[in-house]
Amino acid sequence: MSKSPILMWYRRDLRLGDHEALTAACAAGRPVIPVFIYDELSERLGAAPKMRLGLSVEDLSKSLAAKGSQLILRRGDAVSALRALIKETGADTVYWSRLYDPECRTRDTDLKSALKEDGITAESFKGHVLFEPWTVETKTGGFYKVYTPMWKNVRGNDVPEALPIPGKIPTPDVWPKSDDVKDWQMDAAMHRGAVILKSNCTVGEAASRNRLDDFIENRVFNYVKNRDLPSVDGTSRLSENLTYGEISPRVCWHAGWKALNDGKGDAEVFLKEVVWREFAYHLAFHTPRIVSGNWKEDWDAFPWNTDEDHPEVQAWKQGRTGIRFVDAAMREMYVTGTMHNRGRMIVASYLTKHLLCHWKIGLNWFADCLIDWDPCSNAMGWQWSAGSGPDATPYFRVFNPVTQLDKFDKDRGYVKKWIAQGTKSPSATALSYYDMIPQSWDMAPDDQYPDPIVPADVGRQRALNAYQNRGF
Repeated sequence: MSKSPILMWYRRDLRLGDHEALTAACAAGRPVIPVFIYDELSERLGAAPKMRLGLSVEDLSKSLAAKGSQLILRRGDAVSALRALIKETGADTVYWSRLYDPECRTRDTDLKSALKEDGITAESFKGHVLFEPWTVETKTGGFYKVYTPMWKNVRGNDVPEALPIPGKIPTPDVWPKSDDVKDWQMDAAMHRGAVILKSNCTVGEAASRNRLDDFIENRVFNYVKNRDLPSVDGTSRLSENLTYGEISPRVCWHAGWKALNDGKGDAEVFLKEVVWREFAYHLAFHTPRIVSGNWKEDWDAFPWNTDEDHPEVQAWKQGRTGIRFVDAAMREMYVTGTMHNRGRMIVASYLTKHLLCHWKIGLNWFADCLIDWDPCSNAMGWQWSAGSGPDATPYFRVFNPVTQLDKFDKDRGYVKKWIAQGTKSPSATALSYYDMIPQSWDMAPDDQYPDPIVPADVGRQRALNAYQNRGF
């Protein structure tokens, strides 16, 4: 058997536990060299997700060091970086965990071909999903286009137990040189907001496990009710950690089933959310156009506004639409890098329906602001809201952001947390927004709160007229 090193190429699987590729590498009886490459796909990330990725890389580096290993960092295109490391170390094998969005699949397919031409073994493993997209099929053999039938299909599937953290990671006699992640300045685009945003991040494998345990122990039993209340800490908040693979969906799945079997009935809805995430990868694999174009192609002719600089778009981005639910949610995202799920539905509906703006405007803004940004989940969520995506509910559903606020934030706890204007003693969170935003936005906490740029009833009628005029 070869005793040359195996390069363990990390991407969005930044953990040690339940890691099929790492486990296989450690079991091979050969030195293992963990590697992270800051390639062109990482370079193109928006400000918040790029900063958050850097934090995850730093945490993984510390975890590997604690096991007596190292994380080797390189910058450049993946093929060149891996070829250089192969030459420097004598490695003849590269392992990695599969990803399912179109850009990553193209990169990985090309890279695997290039390495095989060089005589290098390149092997990929499952790691970012519970069920590989090609393993879940309808009764007629096709892929699922509606979520609920997919959930019913996979609900009873056997899922292997999570793999433990390897007891030992075999090391090479000589380590190759490594970049320093701090030299990459992955937080540079955040400017003055980096300090505040970092304080709102929960980073790493240990922290994500603690987050899951806390949710299962203290909040999952009341999940059905509380997950819709943005002023209540009622969700798992694990999307941030799942995005970077600091925790695996398999660990979440088994924790959810254990809670359900222990009598916490609301855990089934949590399990459904795990599969909703799977559905996004399922669709991105089978219909790659979902991440960049209308999933329902008959929407290509719909006359959405595509002007990023339109005053209504700018008001939406800046959280000053005059619609309190929308503005609170947009400000929450800007400060914390996350947004409550109910808020995501409201702000997306308001942009695409009340303002009749293209969902890509929202998708791109979220891609710049979210620390839990994911190409598949983000695209599916936006198209679900816009009506152009995989949703069994009619496209002409228009959320009323005023009545939604009355229903889900009756005492205005969420609004008070994020909107300072009109409040005698603004909360610290509401004030922190003004420490985050660009000074060019010219906003201050003592500004008068604006009137709605498009009132809820006016926007709804405008959307319905537009749908009718297009023959939908």
